[in-house]
Amino acid sequence: MRVDAAVARSTNAAQTGIPSYLERVYWWAYVHPKAVYVFERQWLVNLILWGNFGRLRDRAIELLSPGIGGKTLQIACVYGDLTGRLAAQVPETGQLDVVDILPVQLDNLQRKLPAGHRVGAIHGNSAHLDVADGAYDQALLFFLLHEQPEDVRRATLSEALRVVRPGGRLVIVDYHQPKKTHPLRWLMRQVLTHLEPFAMDLWHRPIEDWLPPGHRAKVLSHSLSFGGLYQVYDIQVG
Repeated sequence: MRVDAAVARSTNAAQTGIPSYLERVYWWAYVHPKAVYVFERQWLVNLILWGNFGRLRDRAIELLSPGIGGKTLQIACVYGDLTGRLAAQVPETGQLDVVDILPVQLDNLQRKLPAGHRVGAIHGNSAHLDVADGAYDQALLFFLLHEQPEDVRRATLSEALRVVRPGGRLVIVDYHQPKKTHPLRWLMRQVLTHLEPFAMDLWHRPIEDWLPPGHRAKVLSHSLSFGGLYQVYDIQVG
């Protein structure tokens, strides 16, 4: 597993420009340089997920089983210590890469990882990955799909399945419609509707609806947590 001190690779420049929806909707959370200063705080990302960040992070890592080695792709950077915890589980014989469309997020990733880390950083678009078919043994989508409009979400899922080898795993962690009696249901509806307008799609439709036609992926497990507000998929790539 190689050591990367800076962004390791970049896809075609035409595919790595910042998407218009990202600049329009999420400039405050990811694109603006000050966003990193505001949101890169462990206590804050945990608060945003109502104290569930650590539980969801650990479940994702458990399903990926990085300790067995192989090649793992994390699709999009994540605020908090997810990548560091994941990297700590990867043995010398394994490899962990992180791909993101925003250089500011990749720079932040490099700063927060310990010196001598072995995490590869790729400047690329989740909807157009410059990666060979079946190049990875497993991939992770951690709270990414709810931030994407439907066409981008479909493309991201298609690419994730494409770059994972047959028999490999795709783990997805994201929002889900909570129970009608959930005390935060009304508040979360307001928050997501106004700040994350694509997220409500995941309240109304299962993620399987956006998988590519004719796919051979198999859902091994689908679990809900925190009153149904969050969901975790464990998918075997066909």
